[in-house]
Formats: sequence, structure tokens, C-alpha cells
Amino acid sequence: MFQLIRFIALALTAGGLFACSGTDQAVDATSGDPIAVTLAPVAAVDTFERLEAGGVVAPRAAVSISSRLVATIASVHVNAGQQVRAGDVLITLDARDLADHARQARASAVAAQKGLTQAHAVQAAAEADHRLATAWQARIAALHARNSATGQERDEAEARLATAAAHLAGAQAGVEQADAHLASSRAAVGAATTTESFATIRAPFDGVVSERLIDPGGLAAPGVPLLRVESGGARQVVVRVDEARAAFVRTGDAVDVEIDQTEEQAARHQVISAVVAEVAPDVGAAQRAFMVKLDLPRTVTARTGSFARVVFRGAARRALVVPAAAIRRHGQVSSVFVVRSGIATLRLIQEGVATPAGVEVLAGLDPGESIVTNGQLRLVDGARVDGTAARIGGTRRD
Repeated sequence: MFQLIRFIALALTAGGLFACSGTDQAVDATSGDPIAVTLAPVAAVDTFERLEAGGVVAPRAAVSISSRLVATIASVHVNAGQQVRAGDVLITLDARDLADHARQARASAVAAQKGLTQAHAVQAAAEADHRLATAWQARIAALHARNSATGQERDEAEARLATAAAHLAGAQAGVEQADAHLASSRAAVGAATTTESFATIRAPFDGVVSERLIDPGGLAAPGVPLLRVESGGARQVVVRVDEARAAFVRTGDAVDVEIDQTEEQAARHQVISAVVAEVAPDVGAAQRAFMVKLDLPRTVTARTGSFARVVFRGAARRALVVPAAAIRRHGQVSSVFVVRSGIATLRLIQEGVATPAGVEVLAGLDPGESIVTNGQLRLVDGARVDGTAARIGGTRRD
């Protein structure tokens, strides 16, 4: 009832304004030749309910860079806003003690390599001695069989062979021990080299440094953010949608997005087509909403954190639409000229949202009525017109 009273009041006010403005252009609306105008029908089209939600612009990937060591920061090579490529050096830590450990590990590896070489030499000598002991034992055994060698000589040959075999086994064990020590030393070199590399912090991917949180001389520690790096290229809009709208949000859907960055851009109401890339399966217990991520075109360069208004398609419905050119606006009052039997009548309307088919009309018109889309600036209420028919976009279903 309140809206109806307000609509009637606006109608009376606008009627007076339009009547006053029209007297300067046409003193007698019913006299003279009809005014040539272009007409279009009020169309009923299939559309959807608008489900709006507010979100923010975000990069596809964003990471907080921190150190894996506790060390003093020697230098910072980037500033906020600077573009970086994957592998670029961002921060250098003072890690002289790590360099010393790496050199010590490499020296140990060299020593282990020489120890392995020595063990192989000992093994070769033991093998030669074992071959000699084997040949001597065989010769003494043959002589003893012909009673040409004593039993003591035979026993000494067998003892010599057993000693050579033991020496050979010990040499082989020494080689295995030296080889294991070399492998351990090489692993220690790898670990020390890897740890030493942690002193140089590099960019994980191509992007831009969005925040610099430290300066040289500060202390880096695991888990303490030093820089924040965002991926370049296409952006995303992250929005939380009420759980009651879950049935209307699906991956792959195209949705409209308006991004407000400056007053000038907000005034233009630029609509961007985005695609639903990710729909979170869980609903937050506190807000009773689920997260949705939308992929923006690569041409959109909105800043991170910019407010974005997302419009999802809701339930299907019918709507009346008229061409935007047919609407006259005086402040918050909107009107059109309706033509019946060659007479143009001023009619106040209540506008809805703009659609590709035209501007939605919530009240003031009926389907199939003819309205003036061109030439209405010369009209006053009750003027005679000569109309040329024109159609508007959308599917008319009267």
C-alpha cells in the first residue's frame, strides 16, 4: 500500500512537471499534423531472478614467503609492486655458518673417497696373498702325498692359507665399510648444500610482490612472513553465497560481475562476464554460506581486494521489457509514452534491472502495449502521433 501511494504521488508530481515542460513545445497537442515517431511493443520475455552477492577480487595464487632457517636477513632484492619471475632471488640470508658446514661435509666426502681407495688397495693385496697361500698349500699337499713333505710343512701351509683367507675377508669388509662411509659423506654434502641453499629465497612462480614485511638486519624464522607474492595474469572473484542459493550455483555457469574500483568506474557499472570455477562443498557454520570462486577474463586488471558485485541466475520467471531509449527520466521518476488509437499518453513506470533484451518494467505497463522509442522528446501528453513499428530484442510471448 505504501508503494502504491508513493507511486501515485510521483505520478501526480511528474505529470505536473511534464505538462509544464511540454507547453513550450506544443501549445495544442491535438492540432496540427501528427508527430512522426517510432513504436515498439512491450514484450514479455523469459528471464531469471537476480541473486546478488558481494565478493572481492583475488589472484589465482598467493603465497606468504617465509624462511626455513633462523638467520639474519642480509639483503632484500625486491619491493612491493615489483614484477618477479619464477626463480628470481627475493631475499638473501646471512648463513656463513651453513657455508662452513657445507665445506666441512665436502672435505669429509673427499676423505671418505680416499679411504675407499685405500680399502680397495688392501683388498687387492689380500687377494694376492690368498692366491699365493692357496698355491703353496696345494703344492705342499701334493708333496706330502708322495712322502716328500713332512706333516709339519703341510700344517704350516694350511695355516698360511687360513690366515690369507681371513685377511681377504677383513679387506672385503673394509671396502664395504669405506663405501658406506663415502655414501654417508656424500649424503651429508647433499644435506649441507640443500640447507645452505635455504639462505637464498626465490620466487615460487611468476607474479608480483604485493607486500614487503621485512628489511635487512631483521631476523628470519620459520613461519614468520617476509614477503607476499601474488600470481600475475587472470584474476578471480571470491564470494560467499547463502546456502539457500546452492541450487542455483554450478561450476561452469556464466555470471555477471560488477567491480567497483573508483567512483568513475563505479558510475559506468561495467558488467564483466565471469565463469564459476570452484564451488566449495562445505557450508560455513558461522555464516551459513559457502565459498564460490569465479574466473575473470585476462583483460580485467582490477586490484586485489576490490569489491565485486556478483549476479547469479535464480529461478526462471517472466518479465516485461522495453527499450532503454523509450524511457524518460526526471530525477527518480521514469515514464514512457504509450500510443493508443494514434494518441500518445504519458505513463509513469517503475523500472527494474537492465537486461540484454531491454529494461525491465515492474509496474505501469501491460504486455502488447505500444510505446514510443524515438521522437518522444517532442511529445506532450495527448499528442497525435504517426508511428512506425519496430521490434526489440527478446522473445515476445503475450
